[in-house]
Amino acid sequence: MLHSHFQKGTTVPLELSLIPANTTLESNGDGTPVEISESVSRTFFCVLTITEQLEQESLDVSIWGSADGQDFGKRPLLKLPQQFYCGATKMILDVSLRPEIKLLRARWELNRWGRVAPAPRFVAGLLLEEIPPMSRDTTTKRAVLAGKP
Repeated sequence: MLHSHFQKGTTVPLELSLIPANTTLESNGDGTPVEISESVSRTFFCVLTITEQLEQESLDVSIWGSADGQDFGKRPLLKLPQQFYCGATKMILDVSLRPEIKLLRARWELNRWGRVAPAPRFVAGLLLEEIPPMSRDTTTKRAVLAGKP
Protein backbone atom coordinates (compact mmCIF):
# COMPACT_ATOMS: atom_id res chain seq x y z
CA MET A 1 0.00 0.00 0.00
CA LEU A 2 1.36 3.39 -0.95
CA HIS A 3 0.73 6.40 1.23
CA SER A 4 2.90 9.43 1.85
CA HIS A 5 2.64 13.09 2.72
CA PHE A 6 3.90 16.13 0.84
CA GLN A 7 5.25 19.13 2.71
CA LYS A 8 1.96 21.04 2.58
CA GLY A 9 0.07 18.20 4.27
CA THR A 10 -1.62 16.88 1.15
CA THR A 11 -1.67 13.13 0.66
CA VAL A 12 -0.85 10.99 -2.32
CA PRO A 13 -3.90 8.98 -3.38
CA LEU A 14 -3.81 5.34 -2.32
CA GLU A 15 -3.10 2.61 -4.85
CA LEU A 16 -4.44 -0.79 -3.90
CA SER A 17 -3.64 -3.98 -5.76
CA LEU A 18 -6.56 -6.35 -5.15
CA ILE A 19 -5.18 -8.79 -7.73
CA PRO A 20 -1.46 -8.19 -8.34
CA ALA A 21 -0.62 -7.42 -12.00
CA ASN A 22 0.00 -10.47 -14.19
CA THR A 23 -1.48 -12.96 -11.70
CA THR A 24 -2.33 -16.33 -13.28
CA LEU A 25 -5.91 -17.29 -12.35
CA GLU A 26 -6.73 -20.97 -12.94
CA SER A 27 -9.53 -21.57 -10.43
CA ASN A 28 -12.12 -19.59 -8.48
CA GLY A 29 -10.67 -17.67 -5.56
CA ASP A 30 -10.50 -14.71 -3.22
CA GLY A 31 -7.72 -12.14 -3.01
CA THR A 32 -5.97 -10.98 0.13
CA PRO A 33 -7.98 -8.36 2.10
CA VAL A 34 -6.57 -4.83 1.73
CA GLU A 35 -7.00 -2.08 4.35
CA ILE A 36 -8.70 1.14 3.20
CA SER A 37 -8.84 3.10 6.47
CA GLU A 38 -6.22 5.61 5.21
CA SER A 39 -8.41 6.55 2.24
CA VAL A 40 -9.71 10.12 2.43
CA SER A 41 -12.38 9.96 -0.30
CA ARG A 42 -13.23 6.21 0.00
CA THR A 43 -13.84 6.34 -3.76
CA PHE A 44 -11.70 4.30 -6.14
CA PHE A 45 -11.06 4.05 -9.88
CA CYS A 46 -10.93 0.28 -10.52
CA VAL A 47 -9.01 -1.11 -13.49
CA LEU A 48 -9.20 -4.82 -14.32
CA THR A 49 -6.49 -5.66 -16.88
CA ILE A 50 -6.44 -9.02 -18.66
CA THR A 51 -3.19 -9.75 -20.51
CA GLU A 52 -3.72 -13.42 -21.44
CA GLN A 53 -6.72 -15.69 -21.91
CA LEU A 54 -7.82 -18.84 -23.73
CA GLU A 55 -10.76 -19.33 -26.09
CA GLN A 56 -14.21 -20.22 -24.77
CA GLU A 57 -13.81 -18.98 -21.23
CA SER A 58 -15.10 -16.16 -19.06
CA LEU A 59 -13.92 -14.29 -15.97
CA ASP A 60 -16.21 -12.71 -13.38
CA VAL A 61 -14.52 -10.34 -10.90
CA SER A 62 -16.22 -8.67 -7.95
CA ILE A 63 -15.10 -6.53 -5.01
CA TRP A 64 -16.26 -7.34 -1.48
CA GLY A 65 -16.06 -5.26 1.70
CA SER A 66 -15.70 -6.15 5.37
CA ALA A 67 -15.63 -4.38 8.72
CA ASP A 68 -13.64 -7.12 10.51
CA GLY A 69 -11.78 -9.11 7.83
CA GLN A 70 -13.92 -12.19 8.53
CA ASP A 71 -17.40 -11.41 7.22
CA PHE A 72 -17.43 -10.11 3.64
CA GLY A 73 -21.23 -10.25 3.38
CA LYS A 74 -23.53 -11.97 0.92
CA ARG A 75 -23.35 -9.43 -1.91
CA PRO A 76 -20.39 -7.70 -3.56
CA LEU A 77 -19.88 -3.93 -3.35
CA LEU A 78 -19.09 -3.94 -7.08
CA LYS A 79 -19.41 -6.54 -9.83
CA LEU A 80 -17.36 -5.84 -12.95
CA PRO A 81 -18.82 -6.88 -16.33
CA GLN A 82 -18.06 -10.47 -17.33
CA GLN A 83 -14.87 -10.66 -19.41
CA PHE A 84 -13.97 -12.95 -22.31
CA TYR A 85 -10.96 -11.21 -23.91
CA CYS A 86 -7.74 -9.35 -23.15
CA GLY A 87 -8.05 -5.64 -22.38
CA ALA A 88 -8.90 -3.23 -19.59
CA THR A 89 -12.24 -2.65 -17.88
CA LYS A 90 -12.71 0.46 -15.74
CA MET A 91 -15.34 1.19 -13.09
CA ILE A 92 -15.78 3.39 -10.02
CA LEU A 93 -16.21 1.97 -6.52
CA ASP A 94 -17.63 4.41 -3.96
CA VAL A 95 -17.77 3.26 -0.33
CA SER A 96 -17.96 6.80 1.10
CA LEU A 97 -21.44 6.05 2.50
CA ARG A 98 -20.31 2.74 4.05
CA PRO A 99 -18.04 3.89 6.94
CA GLU A 100 -18.12 0.40 8.50
CA ILE A 101 -16.12 -1.03 5.57
CA LYS A 102 -12.45 -1.26 6.57
CA LEU A 103 -11.17 -3.90 4.13
CA LEU A 104 -11.68 -4.74 0.46
CA ARG A 105 -10.88 -7.92 -1.42
CA ALA A 106 -11.41 -9.27 -4.91
CA ARG A 107 -13.21 -12.50 -5.78
CA TRP A 108 -12.93 -14.17 -9.17
CA GLU A 109 -14.84 -16.96 -10.87
CA LEU A 110 -13.65 -18.68 -14.03
CA ASN A 111 -15.84 -20.58 -16.44
CA ARG A 112 -14.92 -22.62 -19.50
CA TRP A 113 -17.27 -24.20 -22.01
CA GLY A 114 -17.02 -26.32 -25.14
CA ARG A 115 -13.75 -28.14 -24.59
CA VAL A 116 -12.94 -30.03 -21.41
CA ALA A 117 -9.20 -29.29 -21.55
CA PRO A 118 -7.33 -27.17 -20.85
CA ALA A 119 -8.71 -25.75 -17.62
CA PRO A 120 -9.66 -22.05 -17.66
CA ARG A 121 -6.73 -19.67 -17.39
CA PHE A 122 -6.54 -15.88 -17.30
CA VAL A 123 -3.58 -13.64 -16.54
CA ALA A 124 -5.02 -10.52 -14.96
CA GLY A 125 -4.65 -7.78 -12.38
CA LEU A 126 -7.04 -5.49 -10.50
CA LEU A 127 -5.71 -2.10 -9.40
CA LEU A 128 -7.69 0.45 -7.41
CA GLU A 129 -6.59 4.08 -7.41
CA GLU A 130 -8.14 6.41 -4.88
CA ILE A 131 -9.98 9.32 -6.46
CA PRO A 132 -8.93 12.35 -4.37
CA PRO A 133 -11.65 14.49 -2.81
CA MET A 134 -12.49 17.61 -4.83
CA SER A 135 -10.97 20.75 -3.44
CA ARG A 136 -13.12 23.85 -2.96
CA ASP A 137 -11.01 25.70 -5.54
CA THR A 138 -11.79 23.11 -8.22
CA THR A 139 -15.53 23.22 -7.49
CA THR A 140 -15.58 27.02 -7.58
CA LYS A 141 -13.66 27.21 -10.88
CA ARG A 142 -16.00 24.64 -12.38
CA ALA A 143 -19.09 26.56 -11.25
CA VAL A 144 -17.69 29.80 -12.69
CA LEU A 145 -16.83 28.15 -16.01
CA ALA A 146 -20.22 26.43 -16.21
CA GLY A 147 -22.19 29.58 -15.32
CA LYS A 148 -20.69 32.02 -17.86
CA PRO A 149 -21.20 31.59 -21.61
